[in-house]
Amino acid sequence: MQKKKIAIADDHILVREVIAMYLAAQMEAEVMQAGSIQELEDLLEKEGSFDIILLDLVMPGMKPGLEALTRILELNQNKPVMLISGNAPPGVIHEALHRGAAGYVEKSQSARSLVNAINFVLAGEIYVPMSLRLNSVRPSITDEKGLSPKELEVLRCLTNGLMNKEIAQTLGISEVTVKMHVRSICAKMNVKNRTQAAMIGSQFLMV
Repeated sequence: MQKKKIAIADDHILVREVIAMYLAAQMEAEVMQAGSIQELEDLLEKEGSFDIILLDLVMPGMKPGLEALTRILELNQNKPVMLISGNAPPGVIHEALHRGAAGYVEKSQSARSLVNAINFVLAGEIYVPMSLRLNSVRPSITDEKGLSPKELEVLRCLTNGLMNKEIAQTLGISEVTVKMHVRSICAKMNVKNRTQAAMIGSQFLMV
């Protein structure tokens, strides 16, 4: 099986080296590093596109207006670029997602959460942490009563960032059943995907 190619761009050497070592070990991935936007652009021109890029929101070359994000997406052939930051304003995250970012991870999250987020994005989803409330997302229900007991269990797992395989193992059900529950949850909550369901669910469930 071919290793995933991951690039991490962060001007804090310790941060990017620790993340790179962790991802290389946990995901058996090939991880490359850059300390600035220019270094990342040079890396992309030399190595070609990456399966996913982790891009620090505040670093040398990251110009106001997120123009650098658009440039990196182009150089990475529109493959996923996920932002990482210590404390980003919700408005900036919304703009980044609008421009094509595949998600956002807070540096205060656990290392395991980062791996889950990366796998989530590699599966074609958009990832944002539970702590980020998207004002544009509104549930069609205001409590848990519209969901069955099993759907509530699945929703709790979603809010904890678990993937389908992990949910299946946790609840002792098949992945096919998990997918059916997720579709039902999204329909009942009137949301487009599991990410939105998890964000809404975190407002109503104690996890």
